[in-house]
Amino acid sequence: MMTRHFDELRKSHSARQALIHARLADFSSVPTSGYFYELAYCLLTPQSSAVNADAVVAKLRAGGFFERAFDAEHLLREPAHYIRFHRVKARRLLEAREKYVETMEILSARLAPHDLRAALVRHVNGFGLKEATHFMRNIGRSGGLAILDRHILRNLKRFGVIRSIPATLTTKRYLSIERRFARLADEIGIPIDELDLLFWSMETGEIRK
Repeated sequence: MMTRHFDELRKSHSARQALIHARLADFSSVPTSGYFYELAYCLLTPQSSAVNADAVVAKLRAGGFFERAFDAEHLLREPAHYIRFHRVKARRLLEAREKYVETMEILSARLAPHDLRAALVRHVNGFGLKEATHFMRNIGRSGGLAILDRHILRNLKRFGVIRSIPATLTTKRYLSIERRFARLADEIGIPIDELDLLFWSMETGEIRK
């Protein structure tokens, strides 16, 4: 039964492969001048929609947040693109801007993917393993690490990689599930970055960032 499901997954991947490759190429081509706003996006998405986070990041760009950091709480709480925990996240955006020189030093240090992620988790207030990996993926630096959001976890359960979706993800549990996800990717012959986007598109109908 599971072999049949894997065959269906490979077919879905084949049908979407060109779009998936194009999206991954987009990530890899993000210029360093755009890294801050990718970081901001990954600070905004937890507990909020990707569409709303995208809209807020567009307004941050338009307002020149990187050049002249300002309290963006009013943008985050607008009903049209509401971001949950807007007060906390507005403060985190300001802190991220203040510490951005150090962030770029971390990104320039040529660390292995696991070490880079760990450094970002320590440095960026608001980043856990998922958010740090999301940021790394969005600048083409994920190195085979996994973004274990609800879409991915639902599909990992569907395909028998995990028995249930954990209520919380401790570091130990995250890394354990990530290793299982990597084994699944190896078993079916689809790179983990591509499988991530495939699961997203199967859940949402889109290949978003």
